[in-house]
Amino acid sequence: MPQLSKALGLVGQSPTMIRVLGSAGVIKAYPPTKLARLVATLAQWGTGPAGGFAAQAILHPDRAAVVDELGELTFGQLHDRSNRLADALRSRGVRAGDGIAIMCRNHRGFVDASIAAAKLGADILYLNTAFAGPQLVEVLDREDPKVVVHDEEFTGLLAKADTRDRILGWTDADTDSDTGPDTLESLIRSGTPGDPAPPRKQSRIIILTSGTTGTPKGAPRSEAGIEAATALLSRLPLKSGWRTHVAAPLFHTWGWAHFALAMLLGSTVVLRRKFDPLECLETLVKEDCDSLVVIPVMLQRILQLPQDALDSHDLSGVKVVAASGSALPGDLGVTWMDQFGDHLYNIYGSTEVAYATIASPADLREAPGTAGRPPFATVVKILDEDGRELPHGEAGRIFVGNSILFEGYTGGGSKDTVDGLMATGDVGRFDEGGRLIVEGRDDEMIVSGGENVFPQEVEDTLARHEAVSEAAAIGVDDDDFGKRLRAFVVVEEGRQVSEDDLKEHVKRELARYKVPREIVFLDELPRNATGKVLKRELRDHDAG
Repeated sequence: MPQLSKALGLVGQSPTMIRVLGSAGVIKAYPPTKLARLVATLAQWGTGPAGGFAAQAILHPDRAAVVDELGELTFGQLHDRSNRLADALRSRGVRAGDGIAIMCRNHRGFVDASIAAAKLGADILYLNTAFAGPQLVEVLDREDPKVVVHDEEFTGLLAKADTRDRILGWTDADTDSDTGPDTLESLIRSGTPGDPAPPRKQSRIIILTSGTTGTPKGAPRSEAGIEAATALLSRLPLKSGWRTHVAAPLFHTWGWAHFALAMLLGSTVVLRRKFDPLECLETLVKEDCDSLVVIPVMLQRILQLPQDALDSHDLSGVKVVAASGSALPGDLGVTWMDQFGDHLYNIYGSTEVAYATIASPADLREAPGTAGRPPFATVVKILDEDGRELPHGEAGRIFVGNSILFEGYTGGGSKDTVDGLMATGDVGRFDEGGRLIVEGRDDEMIVSGGENVFPQEVEDTLARHEAVSEAAAIGVDDDDFGKRLRAFVVVEEGRQVSEDDLKEHVKRELARYKVPREIVFLDELPRNATGKVLKRELRDHDAG
């Protein structure tokens, strides 16, 4: 398929790339007329949201592209709607290089706004739907977008932000009315359906860091290109035309990655605005989903359902469950596979480097909690403090090289780089099987009595106790040892366990100096919308 290879930028690429894309069903025979239109479209618009979804509108105009609580939209309808919305946004003064901020949950409005912004060449800033008011004000003041598209529920949070123009992405009011606040639906009705002229510059995608230790930073990158998709598909066996339930937030790197893969694979993306563990299982069955995209805490919440609820949902049709966004705690991966089958893949990366390694079900069986191995065209090295590569088995800073490293924070600064490789901010090692083991954040390691301790190892050990639902640990000051660990634990419903019991459990599994000095019991751990534990709040809890 020389024309398709040219359109996708595959001419002269490695046989591995051709094989991976062929296996995924991306490279296949199409009628010459469709191929000609596809080549022209991708040449004009690139492989980002503008070109990617326009290409699927050519190849599969009647295939379902998005399924949400309002129903179904085809790729053809998405193309028409985004053209109309782009026209309406242009009439409001949006031009190439302007910023459009999107604060939407998982629904069609997120998709409509993203594609329309890309067709205008506007930079797209994705806002975390769990932002507190001060965080939101600070980020919007720093990024200064021309338009903010937001769900109605976030109107109050935006009240103190100095925004120039706002549009409602989701409202429970009558969206067929032309009175009241401007909505995406009203703008789509008002816009013209013709294809806009390609912009003078392509959009940048700006995804915010998690902000677990401070104000979230903007991490921009240009369109990913075919190599990034091939890397994921080389170890993540997704196929063209699958129905994928993206439960992970679309504004997060992992959710957005599958939004981007849908442009290439022609996937039907099934969305729900809020995650509910029972509804997630019901959606997988009702919508006949082939794959599920989650963050690890979602797996935890599903497995906390009553056993009869788990057993009553047949997930034999689900071929891939792809988890990323935070570490798989304890034996979570094995527990999930024991219940639902060996289809779980664990992807490790960060907002700045995107992806780094992928663990297959076999990897997780052999080494529970592993981050796996680097995919195609990806380099991962463990370096010491002087930038020298360490041998397998020795722990050091994790550095990654791939085709989608971010371009530096929007507010200035970047991650450390060595010979083109970028730091993830974590410490880890390769085991004897060549699998990456992430030991923890490089800024979370504490020195207690002269010994290095990473909280994650202690957290995983606590999580493996049968009475523990989840656990977190932080370093606190100690007059005798410099630092010591304090752990926070959530107990499984209906279970009882004492602080001494848990200390004895850790002592049996780990060295004595890794046993937390104290264990605090909580009803739940504070988390952000992407499932990461907010350790600064645990420190505030400690101080209180």
